[in-house]
Amino acid sequence: MADNDSNKDVVKRFYDDVFIGHDMSRLDSYMRDDYIQHNADCPQGKAGFVWFFDVIFRAVPDFKYTLKRMIAEGDIVMAYSATTGTHTGGAWLGKEATGNGLSFDVVDIFRVQDGKIAEHWDVADTFSLFSQLGIAGRLLKEQAEGRTS
Repeated sequence: MADNDSNKDVVKRFYDDVFIGHDMSRLDSYMRDDYIQHNADCPQGKAGFVWFFDVIFRAVPDFKYTLKRMIAEGDIVMAYSATTGTHTGGAWLGKEATGNGLSFDVVDIFRVQDGKIAEHWDVADTFSLFSQLGIAGRLLKEQAEGRTS
């Protein structure tokens, strides 16, 4: 098993290239072919990951992660990040470009196997994101209407 520092290094380089640089050209060097995604909104595998973030990077061209903290224990690496950007690039989450600034936190949990990311889980402050996109009210209203029907 790789040590904590080498697992953190894999995830840090992945963050730098993909989330900060929006460059997925080296994804094969960071992510296993049998990559498992535990975010129900993101399709499985590398292809699903690429599709998911391509949509985000187009909708939020200045999308940026600022890594606040990274901790590793065995094959697990957890990263706490601030996500910022401006929704100027097109439709996302059912909403045309709003021009709104976005700022929300994300905790990513990765399992690293043989020097590559094998699995991913996340917890994101989606209420802040949805509020900033102007869709939180609509979602809450739809939920309330569903309860009264």
